Amino acid sequence: MTARGAAGGVDGVGAEPSVVERRLHPVTPLRRAWAPIAVIIGWAVHDPDQAQRQLTRLTTTTLLIAVAVIVPAAALYGFLTWWFTHFAVTGTELRIRTGLLFRRTAHIRLERIQAVDVTQPLLARIAGVAKLRLDVVGAEKKDELAFLGEREARALRAELLARAAGFAPETAHEVGEAPARELLRVPPRVLALSLVLTGATWGSLIAALVVPPVLWLATDSLWTVIATAAPLLGTAGASSVGRFVAEYDWTVGESPDGLRIDRGLLDRSHETVPPGRVQTVRLVEPLLWRRRGWVRVELDVAGSSNSVLVPVAPREVAESVVARVLPGVVVPGALSRPGRRAGWCVPVWWRGYGFAVTGAVFAARRGLLRREVALVPHAKVQSVRLTQGPWQRLWGLADVHVDTGADKTVTARLRGAGEAGELLRAQAERSRTGRRGALPDRWMT
Repeated sequence: MTARGAAGGVDGVGAEPSVVERRLHPVTPLRRAWAPIAVIIGWAVHDPDQAQRQLTRLTTTTLLIAVAVIVPAAALYGFLTWWFTHFAVTGTELRIRTGLLFRRTAHIRLERIQAVDVTQPLLARIAGVAKLRLDVVGAEKKDELAFLGEREARALRAELLARAAGFAPETAHEVGEAPARELLRVPPRVLALSLVLTGATWGSLIAALVVPPVLWLATDSLWTVIATAAPLLGTAGASSVGRFVAEYDWTVGESPDGLRIDRGLLDRSHETVPPGRVQTVRLVEPLLWRRRGWVRVELDVAGSSNSVLVPVAPREVAESVVARVLPGVVVPGALSRPGRRAGWCVPVWWRGYGFAVTGAVFAARRGLLRREVALVPHAKVQSVRLTQGPWQRLWGLADVHVDTGADKTVTARLRGAGEAGELLRAQAERSRTGRRGALPDRWMT
């Protein structure tokens, strides 16, 4: 990797003397050189008949000339996009300059960074490089630096987190990567067995085995069978083998910059659950897991794609990890079930609903076969709503909805109308009190 001072700036504009602009790893052009070739492949897939007709018209000489032009052009494109991409860390922001014809400069405020993840696709692991992905408050899409040397990516991640935590620029380099203490590691055998005992895995597999033969008997069309079987087999693979590969060697560690998640068999990912940004925690119990006492822990994080904290673990272990991401929170042991009148609105399944309120969280349960308990800290509640349909009014029932900052809703369903009204008023007050006493969302504190 090369570096240069930004005194003149990339575009000839003056910049801060202390800022050093750097380029990505030299292997990056190989990744970007595929773009022109991908366009040609995409056209061929979109219109295979036209592509085949054009290909049959070409002579061997023409094909060799085309290859001799396309390959150097793709290599030149990859090199130029790499050459014109720079990044720099200033005292207040991370700047990323990209664009070959149309220039784009991203100014990422350091205090707005909520997570910095390091990912390594399989080929990147072989080449010894990594991708740095940044979760920024208010941004729908992650900015990324691809690729950096693996050691440099980790050092830059540590520096960005140190700057975001308030360390001075001259000391941020010396902070280094914060140490982590392992809280949980999921054994491959347990992960594989949990997938076998998941209803979604069997459902998608049965659909992939049953639907195509039925279509063949009904339509006698091979293309219809292939068009239906391919996505069904893909879904079955994603819900079993795909999840095993993605969640292999799942490790959760605790560090001053949040909970760290390391995972992946082929593509390795090193993610961070940003402190203070978790809006909802869900404990999921599929029916066949209950005998073994296993649960899955999922998250709603404002502005982040992190959605799984623990793929499978014994309940006691999972609850101890939840206590780390939501300090002071204890998962309620018993939740209040709706009254028998709820059976007139939701027959049978009303027994799966329940709710509880503690000093720290609003908790709601749903589901009979796949039980899910959602926990919302009072400080993260954005609004509280009460809804009551005509059939619910007839039976004196209502739903209380709690909205969070991650655009998600947790609902206490089928409560008595009087109880729901009181819950609405009390939860609004608890939320106001919780926000006043909430700690700042900062790292390394």
